[in-house]
Parts: sequence; C-alpha cells; structure tokens
Amino acid sequence: MEAGPRDTEQDAPDALHDAGSLSPDGPDELETTPEVEVELRPARRLRIWQLAPIVMLAAVGSLMFAFPLAFEFGDGGAVVAMLGLLISCCAAGWGMMAARRVGYTWPGLPQRGSGERSDWRVIALYAAVCAALVALAIWRVARLR
Repeated sequence: MEAGPRDTEQDAPDALHDAGSLSPDGPDELETTPEVEVELRPARRLRIWQLAPIVMLAAVGSLMFAFPLAFEFGDGGAVVAMLGLLISCCAAGWGMMAARRVGYTWPGLPQRGSGERSDWRVIALYAAVCAALVALAIWRVARLR
C-alpha cells in the first residue's frame, strides 16, 4: 500500500455514469416527500416590558385628567386635566403603534399588507367616536372655569 492520494476514478468507474443522471438544477425528484412549512420565528406578541410603560402612562394620565375634573382643585385644575388628557392620548397612540408593529389591527380594519381596502364606514365610525370623546373632554374642562 502506498501513502499517496488515491485515484478515485479508477476505484469507482460508475461515478461518471451516476453524475449523468443529474439535471442542471439538482437531482431528479423521483422519490419526493411532502414538504411541511414550519415557522421558525416565534409568534409576534406584545411582551410585558412593552405593555408596562404604556399602561403606566395611561394610568397616570387618566388620574391627572380625572382628579381635577372630579374634585376641582382650583385655578390650575383645568391645566392639569388637559395635561392628563394629553398624556393619556400619548399613551394610547404609543399602544396603538406597538400593537400595529406586532400585527394587531382595530376591529373592522384589514391586516397590514393584506392588500384589502378598509371600509369607509368603519373609519367614519372611529373618527366620530374620537371626535365625540375630544369634544366631551374639552367641554368638561371648559366648564371648570
């Protein structure tokens, strides 16, 4: 036995014949097994560290909005109430953006990237509810004066 490299073409003369059965894009698929798609990424959900600051801001903002309106602290009550309303709205917007990033949508609106158009009646309903809430908040703060 020699200690040199082996000549594989002499040892396996059928190797060239097997290579002839390959197609340019891979082996022929005579024996195929059904493929199963498995999602490797975990499901996108809002985690507690994402929700905690949003909930805390909303709680602080709603308390700042509710207490001056309920107990009328004096001249500064309207300013504190409007600041609380602003903080609550910021927390709500932050929560909506986080939920949208994860893939959640408002009821009645299509998923992001689905290609579907949203119904104008649903959008009009959401706009009317938001406008009514803002009008009620401004009216209540204006009554404090």
